[in-house]
Amino acid sequence: MGNGDVAEQSAPGAAQPVLVVMGVSGSGKSTVAGLLAGQLGWDLAEGDDMHPNANVEKMHAGHALTDEDRWPWLETVASWITEHTMAGLPGIITCSALKRIYRDVMRGNNVVFVHLVGSKDEIGRRLVARTGHYMPTGLLDSQIATLEPPGPDENVLEVDVGRKPAQEAADIISRLGLRPEPGSSALGAARPGESTVGPPGRSASDRRP
Repeated sequence: MGNGDVAEQSAPGAAQPVLVVMGVSGSGKSTVAGLLAGQLGWDLAEGDDMHPNANVEKMHAGHALTDEDRWPWLETVASWITEHTMAGLPGIITCSALKRIYRDVMRGNNVVFVHLVGSKDEIGRRLVARTGHYMPTGLLDSQIATLEPPGPDENVLEVDVGRKPAQEAADIISRLGLRPEPGSSALGAARPGESTVGPPGRSASDRRP
């Protein structure tokens, strides 16, 4: 599936997907993912929070990560995804997922890549306006150069970032036919985004409140 054409994932009774909200830094991954989690009551994880400290320090200093830097981080992200798909739980995780080989680590049944796409100028303006993030604006060129857009054989939904984030989230929900989980509401669950699946190795009963 490609060119933004993903078959509807959530027919009545079917398991809902895990969404990997991907794109370069500044494309709005965290904002859109948070809106989706709030409206659907799905588990939410920030891929950036899974980086080891050495990676964070390297990016904060303005140095691009190497593939060697990324592999342990990608394995952690993939473990979160697998925990959810194996448990039949929908979820949303943010991850730049810039290269196909990175996405191969995360790929699986019922996993949809939601690619937030926009022009360099548009994303650059967002980065300049953003505060509280360790990715310097100077690394945008590196990320754009590294990006390998998902191909026609990948399970991807392309979303234009030239709109308000709420419109982008609504577009994703509509195009994928996503549904709030039982116990949530159209305005979100009582604790939207709190993961019901913890680190690998713990049972579901141990992880639930």
